[in-house]
Amino acid sequence: MRKQDMNRDWIATAQTLSQALPYLQRYADATVVIKLGGHAMGSDEAMEEFARDVALMRQVGVNPVVVHGGGPMINDMLKRLDIKSEFVNGKRVTDAATMEVVEMVLSGLVNARIVQAISEQGGRAVGLSGKDSKLIMCETEDPALGLVGKPVKVDPRVLRDFAEKGIIPVIAPLGMGTQGETFNINGDTAAGAIAAALQADRLLLLTDVAGVKNADGDVLTELTATQINDMISDGTIAGGMIPKVQTALDALSGGVRAAVILDGRAPNACLLELFTEHGAGSIIRRG
Repeated sequence: MRKQDMNRDWIATAQTLSQALPYLQRYADATVVIKLGGHAMGSDEAMEEFARDVALMRQVGVNPVVVHGGGPMINDMLKRLDIKSEFVNGKRVTDAATMEVVEMVLSGLVNARIVQAISEQGGRAVGLSGKDSKLIMCETEDPALGLVGKPVKVDPRVLRDFAEKGIIPVIAPLGMGTQGETFNINGDTAAGAIAAALQADRLLLLTDVAGVKNADGDVLTELTATQINDMISDGTIAGGMIPKVQTALDALSGGVRAAVILDGRAPNACLLELFTEHGAGSIIRRG
């Protein structure tokens, strides 16, 4: 018989699993909404890792809901189809021709890729958009931007039905208007609105930065809504981070327990945040 040596890596793995037990118990039956974008969508390897993490979350009793973006894929398809875009204040105007491409890419190419990746890792996933079952009803965000929508009502019943059956919803950020028109929604905004409607325990916003930083450039691991507002006022939080934290604050106001600006470049970022003591980003709580 071959003698099996207990090497340090095996022991470390066992210790990690043991230390995760309180967190596994903490998040049993919890709803976690994840906004997928950036690095995690940038390669087959990153997508496979993300899909494995989500399948594991569902396996241990968490109810993950995935909301994805797809801006670079939309840009690529518009270029290939030679559809010119207009911009207002740096934001793309979504006209009817652009909307057809947006819906094709988000509900088709991107959504199907994520669903397949989760299925290949043993999870049960289903793809849908905010138009399905009138999940997200919208109004025009800014008439100058065309078919860009702002969520005004989210009906989460279909998502709860999926959770009861152990199915992971993967949602394209599209919505429906009162006249049946299709709206393109910012992915972070859609994720925040869905998280609030579900009264989620966590909203995880995957980004390509380490987290929210103070004036010295240090990542802050835990903040309150009051601190966030103060940092926006004094200019510490600026640029592209403002809409991220605003989404987090809106979700907290809507009933989400906590939101996390999460470094999606970190390996197994979602698992690190949920099931370890140190986490992997900046958690924002009410207060």
